Amino acid sequence: MDKRIFAIEQRDEEHFENSFTGEKKSSFQILMRLYQGNYWRLLLSVFFFIIKHSPAWVLPIVTAEVINIVSGHEEGGVQKIWLYLFFMALLIAQNVFTNYLYVRYKSLAIRYVEAGLRCSMIRKLQQLSISYHKQMQSGRLQSKIMRDVEAVENLSTQLFISAVNIAISMVVALGVTLSKSWVVFCFFLLSVPTAAVTIVAFRSRIRGTNAEFRRGMEETSARVMEMMELVPVTRAHALEEKEIQRMEELLSVVAEKGYRLDIVQALFGATSWVVFQVFQLLCLGFTSFLAYHGKISVGDIVMYQTYFTTIVNQVTSIINLIPILAKGFESLNSIAEVMDADDIESYNGKEQIRQVNGAFSFQNVVYHYPGTKEPVLNGFSLDVKAGETVAFVGESGAGKTTLLNLVIGFMKPDAGKIYLDNEDMEKMDLRSYRRHLAVVPQNTILFSGSIRDNITYGVPNVPDEKLEEVLRAANLWDVVQALPDGVDTKIGEHGDKLSGGQRQRVSIARALMRNPDVIILDEATSALDSVSERKIQEAFDRLSCGKTTFVVAHRLSTIKRADKIVVIGDGGMREAGTYEELMEKKGAFYQYWEMQH
Repeated sequence: MDKRIFAIEQRDEEHFENSFTGEKKSSFQILMRLYQGNYWRLLLSVFFFIIKHSPAWVLPIVTAEVINIVSGHEEGGVQKIWLYLFFMALLIAQNVFTNYLYVRYKSLAIRYVEAGLRCSMIRKLQQLSISYHKQMQSGRLQSKIMRDVEAVENLSTQLFISAVNIAISMVVALGVTLSKSWVVFCFFLLSVPTAAVTIVAFRSRIRGTNAEFRRGMEETSARVMEMMELVPVTRAHALEEKEIQRMEELLSVVAEKGYRLDIVQALFGATSWVVFQVFQLLCLGFTSFLAYHGKISVGDIVMYQTYFTTIVNQVTSIINLIPILAKGFESLNSIAEVMDADDIESYNGKEQIRQVNGAFSFQNVVYHYPGTKEPVLNGFSLDVKAGETVAFVGESGAGKTTLLNLVIGFMKPDAGKIYLDNEDMEKMDLRSYRRHLAVVPQNTILFSGSIRDNITYGVPNVPDEKLEEVLRAANLWDVVQALPDGVDTKIGEHGDKLSGGQRQRVSIARALMRNPDVIILDEATSALDSVSERKIQEAFDRLSCGKTTFVVAHRLSTIKRADKIVVIGDGGMREAGTYEELMEKKGAFYQYWEMQH
């Protein structure tokens, strides 16, 4: 049953996302919407909590009665004492079963929201544009998914369980006290405004320092990930001490923010503790004075002292809850930054692409990088026939990779149109189009599984014969044969157990496995030696036959067989033609060729 409950479905993820979007809501309203459908579990957990915790509220009354029986030497007192003890024993014993039910229903509700919130964030991150991901550091996003959701989980526990416990404990203590003595009840009420003053004095300062510390931790998480990725570069240039110094400075700043938060919370806790301990001493003196003058019985001193301790502890708990609640609501706001982001690829009502021939037409395309005035592409036009291989050549920053990103749909033109098979790409569901696409990026992206896992990623149930065919085509067969576990060899994080050329060939094999209609190669052979490059080039020539292929290459020898070479520069096309045509023209392409020879 529990496993079924924790199987988060898409409609559940949409519910979590909708809790953040729409009309502006307070953090508390967002939290309550997250738990829609789970209120009954929370109510059951509260119900069983009250039952399992009841001995703590009843024991002071029983203790007072037993003391009064003993001090008054009542007739039949021994039997009454045994009866009270038996009753308390039963009340205490039920804690085992009711505590299990309390934890069960609480955990079902809170863990469901925890898992659902993380799944929903992951779905949202998959929908957000590539531009959003480039602007947001991955370490910050990781911190939001792990640390902030954990803080919301803690917030839920404290708000729905601890806060209810506090409220019920205070109601019981004040209710019993009022039924016994309104004078003592009035004395108890003096602790409430004192607590309120203490809370108001520290609340805003705690919220501010908590927000600073949270942002500092996000920055640290992002920098640590960046540092780990740069370790080879740092070592290669003997920059270890410089990197250590850079991280030490950042960690020192975060430590100072954490220290300020600790100091504020410590002052908050210490001040409140001293105030309430003084009130507890006053309570002991006040009730002792009443008993001495016969206004209350001797046993009632213990009862009132116990209940006053309960009230003091609960008010102190409220004070201690403030930093936790502040941290939780701050984390909820942090999660909202992702869930409420509207920079997404929306495909509602757009055309599903079931077949791709591969004819592209760029018509007066203009594109600016975010935050820049000068366009990297300005009025770029190009027609590509289905099955053609088109190579883009130009200086760094000329817009070659931008063109590839426009073909993939990662970026959208600021002006102009791009057509695929005479259909406007703006009107397409790009997810359905990308199923016909294979991309081999310049920076190889592998995950820490086996070679088989990486090559067959997204292509289920691949027979061994097909896998062998792709491995041979990508010039990987001999490499795999030499490995201890063959194609099932684990390649480590980012494929670190393979050489650069081997990683690139795994990436190429992954693209070939998809049997795409459109192929994108961004410096796909850059990490290969001359022999491997030649073999890979031959494989591409065979497998790209009849498929539209876009290539970015700096080594001009790799694009001799391209149907069309386009030289990019000054925001547009400087020249275009076959390799032979451009060499005869002796223009920009010929100048690049001369520089490489």
